This record gives sequence, C-alpha cells and structure tokens, in this order.
Amino acid sequence: MKMNLFSRKWVIVLLHALAWILLFSLPFILRPSLNDSSNKPDAGPGMLFYIVNNSLWIGFFYLNALLLIPLLLYKKNYTAFGLSHLMLFAIFLVTGWLNRIWLTNQHIINWRVHFLFTFFIFLFLLAASTAYQMSRDRMKADKHAKEKENENLKTELSLLRSQVSPHFMFNVLNNMVALARKQSDQLEPSLIKLSSLMRYMLYDTDGDRVSLEKEIDYLQSYIDLQRQRFGKNISIETNFKEIDGTYEIEPMLLIPFVENAFKHGTGFIEEARIDILLRVKNKSLHFEVINRYTENTEEIKDKTSGIGLTNVKRRLNLLYGNRHSLLINKNNGWFTTSLQLNLH
Repeated sequence: MKMNLFSRKWVIVLLHALAWILLFSLPFILRPSLNDSSNKPDAGPGMLFYIVNNSLWIGFFYLNALLLIPLLLYKKNYTAFGLSHLMLFAIFLVTGWLNRIWLTNQHIINWRVHFLFTFFIFLFLLAASTAYQMSRDRMKADKHAKEKENENLKTELSLLRSQVSPHFMFNVLNNMVALARKQSDQLEPSLIKLSSLMRYMLYDTDGDRVSLEKEIDYLQSYIDLQRQRFGKNISIETNFKEIDGTYEIEPMLLIPFVENAFKHGTGFIEEARIDILLRVKNKSLHFEVINRYTENTEEIKDKTSGIGLTNVKRRLNLLYGNRHSLLINKNNGWFTTSLQLNLH
C-alpha cells in the first residue's frame, strides 16, 4: 500500500515541493535571532532576488537529472557532459550578477565571494541531482527486472502445471480402458468421477491457489479410480482427516506423489500396498506417501513416471522456497515421500 502511494505522480510532486521549500527555508529557520532587526529577511527586492535565484537553481537540478544525465552521461559522452556544465556554471555566474543589479540595484559586487558561493551551490546541486537520477533509474531497473523475473516464474509454473495434467490424464484414461474391457459396472460411476476431475482441472486450477478441501477431493477421486482398477490386487489406506482450519494450496501440487506411488507400487509386486497420509496443524501441512517397490521394475517405469516428481520439485522450490521440506527415502523395499509445507 505504501509503495503504491509513493509511486503516484501527485505524491512525488508534493514531496519534491516540500523538500525544496524546506531546503530554501533553512537560512531563515536557522537565523540566530529573529528579534535582531539586522538578521531579519530582506523584504521587497531582496526577497524577490532570493526567489528568482533559487528557482533557477531548481531548474538546474532537474535539467541535469532529467536531460543531461540520460542524454550525455549514460551515453558516455563525457566531454559534452563536462562542457555543458562549465557553460551552465558560467551562465549562473552572469545571471547571479545581473539579478543583483536588476532586482536589488547592487552595482558593486565582490566577485571572489560571488564565485565561491555560486561554485559550492552549483557543485552541491550537481552531485545531488546526479545521485537522485541514478538512484531513481536504478530503482526502475530493479523493479523492471523483478517484474520480468516474476513473469518468467509465472510462465514456468504454468508450463510445469500443464505438463502434470496430461501425465495424469494418460493414467486415468488407461483405467477407463481397463474397466471397459472388463465390462465392469463401475465404468459409469468412474466416468462421473473422471468428469468431476476434469472440471476441477479445467476450471478450478486457473487461479494461483485452490482450497485444500478441493485438492483433497481431487486426490480422493483419483485414488478411488485407481482402487477400482486394481481391486484386491493392492491395499490402499488413506487418512485425510486431521485438518484444522481452512487453507489454500497450489493446484495439482500433491497428485504427482500419489501418481508416482501407483506407478512404482503396482504391477509385479507381492503384497502391494500404498499408504497416504495428510494432516494440517498450526498452518503446517504434512503429506506422506508410502508404497512398496522392487528394484527390478524401477528402471523401466522411470522413463515415464519421473515427469511428475521432477516438475513438482521445481514448483515447490519456486513457490515455497525454504518454507517446505521434501524427503524421499528408499529402505527395505519401501519408497517413502514426506512433504512438509508452511501454509499461510
């Protein structure tokens, strides 16, 4: 909110105006005594000279910042940049002298004092305007780079998510083919579940986040379809009950772990078993998938099953950074994937 406020043009103009008023009011504010008549601000012509002269200095500040630096300094035309400032300094020497004659009627001037006074003000405003413009341009460049980085991340995330969906659909459609060949009565309810899954994938995943409840329903529907496919050939246990509160999560983030379990945990595996646990407590999500596996079939299945896990690892790093922990372990014929997320 603050960044949006200070980026508005009228706020920037107001801040600049206040800064100049404060700067040129300092000689009056810092006077040692306001009661001493000799220290009172000059009235009439003296004040007019002060206003005109300071207006010229303000013009020099913005001339250097907005014109000379972008056109000469940034283009490494240092000779023209230096000569232009020498010419401007000479102009300020002359205009300062003429303003005293015309506005204050002072025909006698101490040129040594006038030269030093003009030189130090010129040098101060030159340094200030150069620092101001360079800082301003640097912030713009950083902002542009950040926006470009965010856009690239969004593009990459969309690509990663789109790569998950076809992989998932390929597996589910294989399930439908298997049920159709068996002429199973479960084909119709399975198609209804598939329709629900496709609706979720097409409409509910357009945003950056979805409710965790919808993501769990999506997982449960996928597991039900797989349970119908394998029947008694595999033992599947799920626990999605320990959830306190309402949370949101990146769409299609958890399904690759479940897909991987069915890909590696089925087939020529004795006593095939898959356990899936999901619980959320104190804004911390713990998701664990355990399945049996054999080394004999792992190498063949990795040709297609690695796509989902590779993508989800990249998505986790992009989206959650150090707010997530992913552990993958193989031990004694069991493949365990354990994910912890810090949810907002």
